[in-house]
Amino acid sequence: MKTSAGSRAAHRREAVAGILFVLPTLVIFGLFKFLPIAGAGAMSLTQYRLNGDVSWLGTQNYQRLFSDPNFWQSLTATAVYVVIFVPLTIAVSLGGALLLNTLVRFTGTFRALLFVPYLSSFVMAGIIWSWIFDTDGPLNAALRGLGAGTVPFLSGDQWLVIGCLAMVSVWKGFGYSMLVFLAGLKAQPAEVHEAARIDGASSLQAFWHVTLPLLKPVLFFVLVIETIVGFQVFDTIYVMTGGGPNRASYSLIYFLYDEGFKYLDFGYAAAIGMVLFAIVLILSLIQRHFVERKDAK
Repeated sequence: MKTSAGSRAAHRREAVAGILFVLPTLVIFGLFKFLPIAGAGAMSLTQYRLNGDVSWLGTQNYQRLFSDPNFWQSLTATAVYVVIFVPLTIAVSLGGALLLNTLVRFTGTFRALLFVPYLSSFVMAGIIWSWIFDTDGPLNAALRGLGAGTVPFLSGDQWLVIGCLAMVSVWKGFGYSMLVFLAGLKAQPAEVHEAARIDGASSLQAFWHVTLPLLKPVLFFVLVIETIVGFQVFDTIYVMTGGGPNRASYSLIYFLYDEGFKYLDFGYAAAIGMVLFAIVLILSLIQRHFVERKDAK
């Protein structure tokens, strides 16, 4: 009985010690993550004025939002952007990681060169690429030199404009996901790849049946992170197109920015933010469900 009581006391001490160790992290997450989300949720149910006056509206902001054509237009633009941006980022990041993983010499140099765009600012990248995509820019000059016509990269149809914006964002941000993929590749056991080579698997077969399945946890992480990044796009659009032409690139975050900081409608802007949060959360849960179901098979 004494041994059992002593064991329970030891378990309690370990539990208390564990809670004390994670308590600072929980407090930080509570203050800087969960508390702002709860505050935004509460604000979305009100008409919040700049002078601090608050009027309770209930769900009126959400009713107004779902009947607002600007919301559906911005949601469409954001969805188009995510559909282009996420697969392209994963493909470029994984390709870069595979390239670095096969290099024997100058790995650090190439890693630094590929990571440099990630360290640059979105404003600088947007200004440079706006000049490149301009109708009188170097890209169109090269196309005209080849006998092709001028392409309205930033003033054409929605898919063309958003595709160009997504390409700039991929160029700017693929370095982070590339390093995550590279870490996943380095963590894979060499014995498994050696066994695949001994069995006569080609490089493509080894990648599809060995490398990619072992990368599933990393792939899921990158997929979720880049989906969140895609739905939060703002900087590139603000610098390069300003949401145009004719709101073709008017994203949800740009819509939120206009309502909150241009029209000072903070309650309505908070409702936009909560809907965006719900969309990203649902998509993340769906992605996790599909990954776990494939792993179970």
